[in-house]
Amino acid sequence: MSSSSRKRANVKTIGSIIILISLIFNAPAKAQEWRKDIPQAQLLGSGEFTWWGLSIYTAKLWHGQNSFNVDDDFALELTYHKNISRDRFVDASIDEIKRLQGSKLTPEQLQLWRSYMQKSFVDVKPGDQLIGVKLAKRGCRFYSREKLISEINDEAFAQAFFSIWLDPRSKDQDLRARILGKAK
Repeated sequence: MSSSSRKRANVKTIGSIIILISLIFNAPAKAQEWRKDIPQAQLLGSGEFTWWGLSIYTAKLWHGQNSFNVDDDFALELTYHKNISRDRFVDASIDEIKRLQGSKLTPEQLQLWRSYMQKSFVDVKPGDQLIGVKLAKRGCRFYSREKLISEINDEAFAQAFFSIWLDPRSKDQDLRARILGKAK
């Protein structure tokens, strides 16, 4: 190997090491932005949401108390395995909220909640994360892997939204049990 070839190889190696080091030190800080809301967060459980055998996302439920209570602060982290548009996510969420809440909701309330979700959700691709943090007696915040997307000061919306996964009538009982740490 010539001296110039060795120099180029060394430069590439050093460049790769610098990139790797910057990823190691920067990624965790960005990925953990939501943890400022729940600094003592512990993983309660996790599970896969599948549809017709296709893995759509992995859900993880984080909480900060000794025992989980849906009325306390918690975070639901979704890591996507498929491309999903914001509009599809919003529509599916509204459908589930309507199914769970029934006739208690007015059309105006549903429209307001739809607008919250339109500003809080983004199109996702495999590997993307959306994290919803429920803040007790306040509402919720939504984060991407890197940053805060929105804050919604509407406790009723927060309860209705997270009930999609946590309500005993949730469509996916297996996923619910897994994220609540009740099944393996």
